[in-house]
Amino acid sequence: MRVKKLKEQEGKLLIFGGVYSNFEALKSLRKKAELLGIPPDQIFCTGDVVAYCAEPAACIDEMLDWGIHCIAGNVELNLLNKADDCGCNFNEGSRCDLFSKNWYPYVKSKLESRHQTFLESLPEFLSFNYHKKQVFMLHGGLENTSAYVFKSSPWELKKDVFEKTESDVIIAGHCGLPFHDQFEGKDWINAGVIGMPANDGKTNTWYALLDIENNELQLEFCQLNYDHVRTAEHMEKAGLPLAYAKTLRDGIWDNCEILPDWETSQQGRNLLLDKKPLDPHLI
Repeated sequence: MRVKKLKEQEGKLLIFGGVYSNFEALKSLRKKAELLGIPPDQIFCTGDVVAYCAEPAACIDEMLDWGIHCIAGNVELNLLNKADDCGCNFNEGSRCDLFSKNWYPYVKSKLESRHQTFLESLPEFLSFNYHKKQVFMLHGGLENTSAYVFKSSPWELKKDVFEKTESDVIIAGHCGLPFHDQFEGKDWINAGVIGMPANDGKTNTWYALLDIENNELQLEFCQLNYDHVRTAEHMEKAGLPLAYAKTLRDGIWDNCEILPDWETSQQGRNLLLDKKPLDPHLI
């Protein structure tokens, strides 16, 4: 495994994923981080900086300028490997698979040598200690970067990752939905993505904050508002899938092909993401 080990982290951490070439969202998140006073070395991205939207080059340039921590998502890995598809683990012939045959070549056509250098710099995993907890960051799965892990995914699947990484907290991405699963003194956190809505019928997207309050680690999910109309217009002008531009405008995914039954049943519903302490026994 290509794991980058960081120094012990302190202070408030900002976590996000899935920029998906949505430059307006990335700019808005950077401004939010600056307002919160969170420096770049306390900000973490779970990968897929580029994907569905129209400004992949601008997003990588922004990431290079910002200088935050970032791991490779499946899109970055496939671009590095010069693959013909995004490797998102869609079923062959599905709507998402058909859409990817449009946006993935578009992404490839927009990247230059400096963007390739950025991709080559990305580790697959990060690990660090944070207030006596061992944290491991991955994109999707441990053996399969494009594996989908959801709130409803069996705990045994998640437990296996905790054991193999010898960690207390897993920070993950890829599935597009924010959630927190807590069991047996372990915490699986997915901050969601900033590049597309969370299928809840709203145009905002999601990120998360980790901080310590009253000697407890607190996880807070936060909504990100940005100029989604401008992003949709850029997609439409670029000839990218109209279904994804529509999702930016109405907050509903074109399909639920990748989702388990429970997550599918939540389409169009408000996400209930209360501020919650991580398991206190290890603090």
